[in-house]
Amino acid sequence: MRRRALTVATHAVAQRLNADHTDQVGPTAPCVRCHQPAHYTGRRSKTFESVLGPLRLERAYYHCPACEAGVCPRDAALGLDGTSLSPAVTRMIGAVGALVSFAEGHALLHDLAGVDVPATQVERTAEALGRAIAADEHDVVAPDPPAAPTMYLGVDGTGIPIRRAELAGRAGKQPDGSAKTREVKLVTVWTAEGRDPEGIPVRDRGSVTYSAAIESAASPNAVTMLSPFAQRADREAQRRGFDRAPRRVVLGDGAAWIWHLADELFPGAIQIVDLFHAKQHLSDVATVIYGAGTDLAHQWARLRHDDLDAGHLRALCHALRPHTNTHPDVRRCWDYVTHHRARMRYPTFRAQGLCVSSGVVEAGCKVAIGTRLKRTGMHWTVAGADAIIALRCCRLSGRFEDFWERRSATARGKAA
Repeated sequence: MRRRALTVATHAVAQRLNADHTDQVGPTAPCVRCHQPAHYTGRRSKTFESVLGPLRLERAYYHCPACEAGVCPRDAALGLDGTSLSPAVTRMIGAVGALVSFAEGHALLHDLAGVDVPATQVERTAEALGRAIAADEHDVVAPDPPAAPTMYLGVDGTGIPIRRAELAGRAGKQPDGSAKTREVKLVTVWTAEGRDPEGIPVRDRGSVTYSAAIESAASPNAVTMLSPFAQRADREAQRRGFDRAPRRVVLGDGAAWIWHLADELFPGAIQIVDLFHAKQHLSDVATVIYGAGTDLAHQWARLRHDDLDAGHLRALCHALRPHTNTHPDVRRCWDYVTHHRARMRYPTFRAQGLCVSSGVVEAGCKVAIGTRLKRTGMHWTVAGADAIIALRCCRLSGRFEDFWERRSATARGKAA
């Protein structure tokens, strides 16, 4: 019954549009490619996939003898230029492409909407939409006022599997020195004005935004140029008003590039090593010293976690020191704690009402990146991964509607 009703609706829409010949604007029309006169040669038909089903339209066709280009004005007016999918179907593909694999997206479109788009076309369309979103993210920075007196910015990185052909010559962590992954760098901004029953700050619902890509954090020219990822972080900070918040907090793990970026972009911001990461380092060290899963390892890690929570960094370093000469990992942890002492003053930060381990950054790597791009059997091209990352971050950040409106306005302008 539903399919029958959609078929009737499709026929009615096609009949209405095909009876309208106002897209024949005259014997000539400006060529969209070279702007020379293109000549009307008749009406041509093409089948488009719409939310109602296949839609066969007849459109005025103009041919340019100068550059051999052909153009149908109605395609641009309906948002069908260069595609066989209606704008509504393209939006659907953006939704499923951001959430699930392309094969699963094909199945969802068919099962839930009765729309038949092959998995390969789902992939091409989702990645094309992601590339458009990435370009929009780079070009459009509409600053909002700070959403709260205290704003948080977190930075992290996570590896995703990349096709072998795109990893040739890259050093990695495999036993033979090769690489299987590339690192996605993520910046996230949020607020935490709410408090749990114990008075600990908690992330405000709907406040988290994400921006990420496979980008370098190394500046090509440390004096005059920001790295690609630093530019991304700066754009996100401007959008959210982080750079104008009365109190700014940057959270990250111990990676040097994170704190170089924080110093460069946000001087004066409070810097905090995420407590989750710091405790994870100590748990890893406990395993190195006492063995995985042993009672001694568990007890030692718990005591060191207590030292961190209490701000007893001297006692923590004292517990690490006896093992630094026999275990290189312990030595690195000792260096980590001593180097970041000022960023690990957790009792002080808590007394100021600040988040010290919200889990937002860690969750961001999983939610924005891992859930979609690190599934079993997936191996990406860099371009394909960046496109889907842009699409996913846009949707998770609640910015897709704004992007789509800008995209539609641009299409309307070209058709005018």
